[in-house]
Amino acid sequence: MSERILLVDDEPHILSTLQRLLRHGLKDAAGERYAVETFTDAASALARARECAFALVISDHRMPGMTGVEFLRELSKVQPDCGRIILSGYADLNALVAAINEAGISRFISKPWADFDLLSAVRQVLRIRELTLENQRLADQVRQQRGLLSAQEAELRRLERLEPGITHVTWGSDGSFILEDPGEVVL
Repeated sequence: MSERILLVDDEPHILSTLQRLLRHGLKDAAGERYAVETFTDAASALARARECAFALVISDHRMPGMTGVEFLRELSKVQPDCGRIILSGYADLNALVAAINEAGISRFISKPWADFDLLSAVRQVLRIRELTLENQRLADQVRQQRGLLSAQEAELRRLERLEPGITHVTWGSDGSFILEDPGEVVL
């Protein structure tokens, strides 16, 4: 299964340009092309991020409904290990500071961008993410060896990285757990 990249911009032509660039100019460590998903609104992209894991998200800064900073801040709660890049056609220092401080972005790229520079930034963010995940895995392995982390806790962390939200259960007042379908309750 190839890793996924999420693109969010309210301008469809920007999305198609980015999608084409990433599909043809980028491969993962196994030589596979990334699966690239695009959304023109942040709310739909956030809903998708609750369903499956993404290695990287590239978001426009100025969008109707939710800014890129707001979107990436919410995304970081759902997928803290996802690389985050923000694009902007406006040189706004306050937006840059907010993006770094609030949303934990890795890169701020100006529109229009140079393809080589964008691909280089994407590769670097993906590599840093890969190293961070490997460090987390090794640290968990050491914690297990020292008895500070159970095998079950380590597995729950791994599953949560693969499928965001899978380890979270919503319980009903009667002790049942609630599935995604609001009309269905399992006892």
